[in-house]
Amino acid sequence: MKLARPFIRLPFAFDAGRLAEEAENLVHSAWKPHPLGLAGNSAVALISREGGDNDDFGGRMRPTPHLRQCRYHQQVMASFGEVLARSRLMKLDAGHEVSNHVDFNYHWYTRVRIHIPVLTRPEVIFFCGDRQIHMAAGECWIFDNWRRHKVLNGSDADRVHLVIDLAGSSRFWKMVREMLQIERSTEHGREYPQPRFLPYDPAAQANIPVENYNDLPVMAPGEVDALIAALIGEFADHPANDPELIEEYRLLLTDFASDWREVWHRHGFQPEGLPHYRKLTERVRRGLHPQRRALVTSSNNVGVNPIIVQRILRAVLAADVQEGFRNG
Repeated sequence: MKLARPFIRLPFAFDAGRLAEEAENLVHSAWKPHPLGLAGNSAVALISREGGDNDDFGGRMRPTPHLRQCRYHQQVMASFGEVLARSRLMKLDAGHEVSNHVDFNYHWYTRVRIHIPVLTRPEVIFFCGDRQIHMAAGECWIFDNWRRHKVLNGSDADRVHLVIDLAGSSRFWKMVREMLQIERSTEHGREYPQPRFLPYDPAAQANIPVENYNDLPVMAPGEVDALIAALIGEFADHPANDPELIEEYRLLLTDFASDWREVWHRHGFQPEGLPHYRKLTERVRRGLHPQRRALVTSSNNVGVNPIIVQRILRAVLAADVQEGFRNG
C-alpha cells in the first residue's frame, strides 16, 4: 500500500521481553522456511487460512494453535481493534537479509503491515525508499511496501518481528494521519509524544476479529476498473516507456475491463460464466509483451507484466473459484 512517507511510527509500545519469552517457547518445528526459499528467512503462522501452517493470503483467516499458546501476542494483536489478515512472527537469521523488492500482488494493494520488533539489535536496519531506520524492540511501525525495501541483519543474533497485516478502518487511518502531523511537528523541534504502553494482563481474554471475506469467486467489475485505472496511471506516467506500447497496454486492459463487465452482467457468480471469464484472462496473458519489463511503473520501476498477472489476473478469479460457484 502506498503511504505518504516510507516509515510511520504508531503511538503504541509493547513489552518486548514478554513477546520474546512467548516466541522462544514455541516449538522449533513451528518455524517454517520462506515459501520462496530465501536463505535465513522463516516464520510462524499466527493468523492464517483456516488456522493452518500456510502462507496463503486469501480465504477464511483463523488464529493458529501457535497463537493460542501466546497470550500476550493475542492481547497485542487485539489491542488495535481492527480486522486482521494473515499475520506471523518473522525471523531473519544473524548475518542474513530480506533482499530488495516491492510488494505488488493483490493482497498488498489494500493492506498495510504493522511491524513490532520482538528480538532485535541496533545492527538490524530496515531500508524503504530513500530512508533507513532501526526499529527498536517493542516499538510499532508501518511502512510503504509499494516503495522498494529491504532489511539487513548485520548482527550476530537472530531478529524476530511480530508482523500484522490489515486493511484498516477509518479509525486506523485517522490515527495514521495524526501521526504524520506529529512527525512533521517534531521536525520543527516539538517533542515526540510518549507512546501508549500495553502491559501483559494475565486475566485478559483477547478477542481478535479476522478476515472472513477477502476474495470472491469472481471480482466485481467496479474493482477491476479501479485496479486497471491505477496501474495504467503508473505506466503511462513513466517518461521512458514506449508511447505506442503504453497505448497498446491501455487498450488491452480497458477492453478486458469492458468485457469482464459484460460477462458479469450476464453470468455473475454462476458456473456457466467460468469459461468466459477464463477466456478473458487468457486473452490478456497472450497480449502481454514477451519482455517482463517492456513497460515499468513510474513510482518504483517495477515491470508491469508481473503486476498485471499477480494483482489482476490471479485475483479476478479466486483459487477455489469452482467451489465458490457451486456454493453460490
